[in-house]
Parts: sequence; C-alpha cells; structure tokens
Amino acid sequence: METTHIKKHTISDIVEILGENPQYDDLHIHISKNKFKENPISYPFRSDNFTFICICNGELNFQLNLLKYSVKKNEAIVVVPNSVVQVLEISPELEIMTISFTLDFLLKNAFNKTDLDALNFLMTKNISKLILDNQEIAVVKNISQLIKTKLNDKLLFKNEIVLHAFNLLMYELASIYKNQINTSKQTFSRQEELTLRFFRILEDNFKSERTVNFYADILCVTPGHLSKVLKEVAGKTASQLIDDVVIMEACILLNNPSSTIAQIANELQFSDQSFFGKYFKKQIGISPSKYRNLKS
Repeated sequence: METTHIKKHTISDIVEILGENPQYDDLHIHISKNKFKENPISYPFRSDNFTFICICNGELNFQLNLLKYSVKKNEAIVVVPNSVVQVLEISPELEIMTISFTLDFLLKNAFNKTDLDALNFLMTKNISKLILDNQEIAVVKNISQLIKTKLNDKLLFKNEIVLHAFNLLMYELASIYKNQINTSKQTFSRQEELTLRFFRILEDNFKSERTVNFYADILCVTPGHLSKVLKEVAGKTASQLIDDVVIMEACILLNNPSSTIAQIANELQFSDQSFFGKYFKKQIGISPSKYRNLKS
C-alpha cells in the first residue's frame, strides 16, 4: 500500500489553495471557467464542510470515500463533512460551481431546525449524482452568483441578504433533489448497492471490527463474494478497503500532535500500542512515530 498522507482541510484552506479571497465565515462560493491548467489539489484530503459541486461544462473525476465518481456537464453531487476526497482528473474546458458551507453555518445562521427536514439531501449517506436541466443550472448559477457578489459588497443588511439568498438556494436544490429522487428509477446495480452498504457499515464499525467475516455476515454474503464485488466496483478487496480506512484515520490522528501514539492506538481500539505500531508499519512501511516526525 502506498504511503497515505491525509490532511483535513477547512473552507479557509481550500480558499487559500485556490488563490481566492475569503468571502464569509464558514461559507464560500466558487465559480470558475477554464481556470485550472493543472489539478490544484492532487492528494487525498478530508473535508470539514458540505460542498455542493455543479459542473456547468466539462468533466471532473474524483474519488470520494474510496469510490470513483465522474461528474459531467449538468450534473451535481454533494460532498458531506468528513468525506475523504481526491481529485483525479480535470478536463481543460471545466466550468465548475461549488457552494461550500459548514454545518455550524447551516444551523446558526440559515435554517431553523424545524426546516432541516427539507435538507435531508445533505445528510444522506447514499451519495448520488443529480442531473439538472438547463433552466435548473441557470437558476442555481444565478443565485450563487448573487450570493458571491453580495459577499463582496459593503451594503447595509448585507448579512441578511446573503442568508436569505442562501436559504433560497438550499430550497431550490432540495426541490430538485426531491423531484428527481421521486421520479427517477434506481440506477445502482446490485454490486454497487452492496458496495455502498459495505461502506456505510464500515464507516460505523472500522474502529472495532477489522475482519472481512464481520462485514460479510451483516451483508448476508460470503467473504469471498464480498471481496470479489468490491474488487470489481471499488478496485480493492474488502480487507484492503478496511485497512485503507483504518490507516487514513490513523494518519489523521497522528497529524494532531496533542494525542499520544498510545491514545491513538486506544482510539482505534487496538489491543496495545505495540500491536498498532506493527499494523501501521505493515501498511505504511514506517512506524507511527517516524510518520509523525516526517509530518512535523
């Protein structure tokens, strides 16, 4: 397995990488056309915010929680907090629009909690693409451009205008999502459904369960069948994917100097620090302490 360096990026981090100016606390609108001559973030990173990605032209290929996605013109997808993202390829003619915001922003500044049921499309673990028609693209783009413009203004009631426009955008996206989910047929194959179910269970249990048998039993399939399907859909076997998730989490924890290696071993529910060290070195090729020193 290749060495995994997983960084956690905030909205501010992404804004700095893209070379843009900050717009608002916990909210950023990015609209670009043919901007990227090369991939600005080629390494995997963990996001701490929601990001709605809409492709107006061209194509974006990326990996999201170990699954590969290709998002093309008039398609959109939501990236939820704590997702591990890696941009793989950007087409030269890419025209992209992203709306990034934190859950804290959503709860404190925009929606009342009673309205959040309209936004369950942001909370679903079943990540799926939306297909927007030209009119829907135009509406979403116009509202996003309005927000971006107002974020740079120094007008009276600027905050109120931004928040109301953001609410309008969220309800517009919720309406598109609900209409599409209610009218579209299931597009996942049985193999893709099994893979998505595996990742949901893995997300909740990887710290305590690292055997293929555990996941196969819950999914009511044999370990061999589960690994065969995952290899076809995700490109890796069940045991490789389990190790990937554990190591990604370990690398993130090791990047935090306030936690000792013993505490990290305990957090990941290894029997002791020594066993964690052997497991980590087997996957990465170096010890946890050496990895931490290289990152410091």
